[in-house]
Amino acid sequence: MPFPHAPRARTGPRRRSLLAVAPTALLAAGCSAGSRDAGPAAGSPSPPASERARARAARDSRELAERYDAVIAAHAGLAQRLGPLRENAVRHAKAFESLGTAAGSASPESPVPAGAGPSASSPVPSASSPVPVPAKEKDALSGLAAAEREIADRRLEALLDAPAELARLLASVAAAGAAHVFVLTEG
Repeated sequence: MPFPHAPRARTGPRRRSLLAVAPTALLAAGCSAGSRDAGPAAGSPSPPASERARARAARDSRELAERYDAVIAAHAGLAQRLGPLRENAVRHAKAFESLGTAAGSASPESPVPAGAGPSASSPVPSASSPVPVPAKEKDALSGLAAAEREIADRRLEALLDAPAELARLLASVAAAGAAHVFVLTEG
């Protein structure tokens, strides 16, 4: 007659315990990142960095709107297709600028582009250096898509160190930029 094996004494947590505790631990870890929302600490370098990220995002959106203006001016047949995308770029610039205004640090160098009105069919190029536009519509759309992609990638990188409200806006606008890339390349 064989002897029954003695139950092995378990050390450490059991698998079921870990599975039950894991979601709570993940939730606690996710919530602890919210300390950035509390505001900048005295002497902290993050307000200037976040302000620079916000100003850069606003400037990128304004420059993107200017690129749309230039393409629409060069290829009038694309005005209906590009108008809503251009209007989104203008709205994004305004959102970044108003975020700075709400924080009490509006950037005086961030005016809305001259063609920022509701009518995208009458673009007004800026007084700055003109944006070169390819002669072929397909190449012009590819250039816009590349610009949208580059800016969306830059915004995704910037949101890692941004305060919560700016990070949410950067993520949302980066997602919109990715959608614009799809519309420009597939649409």
